[in-house]
Amino acid sequence: MPGGTHKARGGWHELRDGARFTLARHLPARFDVSAEACLPLARASRLARQIRQDLWREFRGLRGFSPVILIDVREEGVCVKAGGQFLVSAPVPANLSDRIQALLDSPAHRARWLTWARERAL
Repeated sequence: MPGGTHKARGGWHELRDGARFTLARHLPARFDVSAEACLPLARASRLARQIRQDLWREFRGLRGFSPVILIDVREEGVCVKAGGQFLVSAPVPANLSDRIQALLDSPAHRARWLTWARERAL
């Protein structure tokens, strides 16, 4: 990956390229389905792991689904693209992106993610 860094951690690939952080089980990471949301500034790696865990909990019964999280860090906060790829040939459920969006928009989930990942003053 030109200009970036890559690290495998517990079977998950962590890719950093400037202000972007990607967490994926399989490379190349791709989004067959996704949703997006913006959140206050937080540590990208911690936020990605928390979102990935909840995404996996929500969709673990979905055959062949492999979560992918992309965090784009900006001055005003972070933009999250969450979703994943399908490793088997199967139709993507029609409402899957809406369900991912509902997870990203959940006040309870956001509060927990940000408690864990919020930037702290030194």
